[in-house]
Amino acid sequence: MNMKETTVRKNYVFKGKIINVRCDDAALPDGKPCTREFVEHGGGAAVLYVRGGEVLLVKQFRYAYGEELYEIPAGKLEKGEDPALTAARELEEEAGFVPEKVTLLYEMYPSPGYTNEKIYIYRAEGVKEGRVHLDEGEFLTSAFYPLAEAEKMIERGEIKDAKTILAIQYALLKRI
Repeated sequence: MNMKETTVRKNYVFKGKIINVRCDDAALPDGKPCTREFVEHGGGAAVLYVRGGEVLLVKQFRYAYGEELYEIPAGKLEKGEDPALTAARELEEEAGFVPEKVTLLYEMYPSPGYTNEKIYIYRAEGVKEGRVHLDEGEFLTSAFYPLAEAEKMIERGEIKDAKTILAIQYALLKRI
């Protein structure tokens, strides 16, 4: 069964630094017209770093939710940038650690109903000390949490970020 929808015309409603918003004219698989609201996003990369049974988390205020969230280090991809480089860069910028190697764990679609955003989740290995150098306007703290405690934080609803939950579940499953 053909389920593919076709873009007839892209209609930009907003163009910003991080996202673009469209309300496209499209066609359903049976040819009937429809509209699709759509957020274009360049994607991001995140990095899981576990050291001695503890996972590195950053805590920062997220305006869209109006609260501080625990997350693994992450950031948006620069145009044309390899996601592995983004992950390594963010680990150093946000927490002061430089990985010798990052290995792709997952490519995830955080909300496929309305955005094309992809988040690449990596695991950091061979990590050395570097220095924190946050982006302008970025305010966060970082700390290590025992994996068992991070699991309880998920169960208590203290960790709500999807990429972080996925990464922690990976660490628990693989016993890293």
